[in-house]
Amino acid sequence: MVELCILYDKVRFEERSIYDTALKKGIRARMTDAKTLTISTNSDRQEFELGDIILQRNVSHFRGLYLTACLEFLGMPVINKFRVSETCGNKLMTSIALAKHNVPTPKTYFAFSPEAAMEVIERVGFPIVLKPMIGSWGRGVCLLKDEEVANMIIEMRAENDNALGRIYYVQEMIERPPRDLRCIVVGDRLVAAGREWRTNVSRGGKSESAPITNELEQIAMRAAKAVGGGILGVDLMEDNKKGFLVHEVNNTVEFRGASKVSNTDISEAIIDYALALVKR
Repeated sequence: MVELCILYDKVRFEERSIYDTALKKGIRARMTDAKTLTISTNSDRQEFELGDIILQRNVSHFRGLYLTACLEFLGMPVINKFRVSETCGNKLMTSIALAKHNVPTPKTYFAFSPEAAMEVIERVGFPIVLKPMIGSWGRGVCLLKDEEVANMIIEMRAENDNALGRIYYVQEMIERPPRDLRCIVVGDRLVAAGREWRTNVSRGGKSESAPITNELEQIAMRAAKAVGGGILGVDLMEDNKKGFLVHEVNNTVEFRGASKVSNTDISEAIIDYALALVKR
């Protein structure tokens, strides 16, 4: 019997839901704390009891990313793959991937010095958004309303010892309703879509179901394909003039809010997808 491994560093609703659903379906499943693993260049796959396929569910982006690289080095199948995790975890790389595949996104600028960043900001005009290249849940996102605020934030970033903090990811401000759309893509299926009002659900926002139109499905699936596919959360904004714009693709997707309003069992869809990959 195929065994599924859920690799975590913190047990959240999603990890527990996948595990419980697997047990209810009569599927062998195990929960493994990523923080307990040690891998070397001499390691062999047989040293580890990690089942037949691994769901990478680490909250820590870098822990999950480089552990995935190690597991793939050992020949273990991991969802999502390293290259998908690497792309989704970096906003600049995500934007480039989406643009290459003609997925509609907010206009985004990349600058590599404080002076270049300010030149872009002043040219595009206020308000404008400055985001960190690495990060989630809206942390570090700054709405720059005027030149004084922009200068202050850019100066702070320039003094940051983090090298990535000196690469400036600047995005146009989108005129939109106070909500985001999250689409859950599993393989070649859009399994759920929901509206998240104002804030990320994990930080107190409210979810409601969203109709899966042909347009929404096509954009979400194109975005998922652009970053390499797998189990993904595609986040979109509804521009008042341009329509749907993809602004982020999440590698370790959270679906607590979506599961409350979706007619599809998201955990079951994830499990079925993982098991199908093993059987190919």
